[in-house]
Amino acid sequence: MSAGTYTPRPGAAPLPRMIAAQTALETRMLLRNGEQLLLTVVIPTLLLVLFSSVDIVDTGTGEPVDFLTPGVLALAVMSTAFTGQAIATGFERRYGVLKRLGASPLPRWGLMTAKTLAVLVTEVLQVVLLTVIAFALGWSPHGNPLAVLLLLVLGTAAFSGLGLLMAGTLKAEATLAAANLVFLLLLVGGGVIVPLEKFPDAVQSVLGLLPIAALSDGLRDVLQHGAGMPWGDLGILAVWTVLGLGAAARFFRWE
Repeated sequence: MSAGTYTPRPGAAPLPRMIAAQTALETRMLLRNGEQLLLTVVIPTLLLVLFSSVDIVDTGTGEPVDFLTPGVLALAVMSTAFTGQAIATGFERRYGVLKRLGASPLPRWGLMTAKTLAVLVTEVLQVVLLTVIAFALGWSPHGNPLAVLLLLVLGTAAFSGLGLLMAGTLKAEATLAAANLVFLLLLVGGGVIVPLEKFPDAVQSVLGLLPIAALSDGLRDVLQHGAGMPWGDLGILAVWTVLGLGAAARFFRWE
């Protein structure tokens, strides 16, 4: 046995390993939180099953599940990337968790990357669960899987930026109230359950510019109607992504 075999080697782990470890931790925290599970799993599942089985909302021609599933998938993205992340990050900021993590060897951009990756992992689980339920209800999807993937990724980026902006600028209690209020308002007026065509023409033009409307309509055009690449909806999501992430990077306060 040579001398120094057990000599400590202090220092930070490689950056990819640190990000992977933080991503795993963030994912476990998301999945263990009861309120998060209510937002990310229970509510979208109940909405899909209820409105697909009971004729409450006029979803137009065709099976209700074909109209509802794309909207519920969009709602799942919003609930995780925006509402859940905003609330969790807001309280981490209040209790000083972010300040302490910001002083660790993991750089601040690495922490935000880990949070984003945790959101993506959670969304994969959501999409798988909702897809299985939708197929059981008789869903018949169409369209290009690449278009669906691009919509989900851009939607995640847009909502993630808006969620981090809210969490990094408002107090935790204000973030909790505002994030849940926005969730409810966009659920009703974002084309998730109620078609935008049911709103007055003047209101439709405004609602169509919202990220939830662009995501749900884009997914619906592809999955229900078999459309090609929804460039208009992708463009709206890209603008929200730039604005949200740019503002979050500029105004986010760690304390």
